Order: sequence, then C-alpha cells, then structure tokens
Amino acid sequence: MTEPSRPRPVPGPPVAPRGPAPGGTVPGSTVPGSTVPSPALAGLGDLPVAEHVAVLEAEHARLQRELASIDQL
Repeated sequence: MTEPSRPRPVPGPPVAPRGPAPGGTVPGSTVPGSTVPSPALAGLGDLPVAEHVAVLEAEHARLQRELASIDQL
C-alpha cells in the first residue's frame, strides 16, 4: 500500500495586470512607445472572431518588418 502524498497548496486566482505597462502604454491597445492606438487592432473587437487571425497575422508581419528595419541601423 502506498503512503498518501502530502497536500500541496492550491494556487490562487490569476491576477490581471493593473495600469499601464512600462513605457506608459496599456498592453494590446497601442503601438509600443506610443499613445496612438494601433490602426490594425483598433477595430478588432468589431470583427467576427473568425477574422481575428488574419488581422493579427498581418499586424505581426508589419511588426517584423519594423523590427528588421531597426536591425539595419
């Protein structure tokens, strides 16, 4: 017969981030380092969920191009 294992603590509920992220922006709502909403993501809530992937992929590609241009400096 096996010994019962010791009880383990139960994790608490997840904690939502509060306030602006470092740099003064709210995650997901603006372009990093800017207070201007990302045009691609501004209307995301108005679109059907099925269309979110295409919008997010396009924004990801745009951000990759922006980051690549920084590497060239």
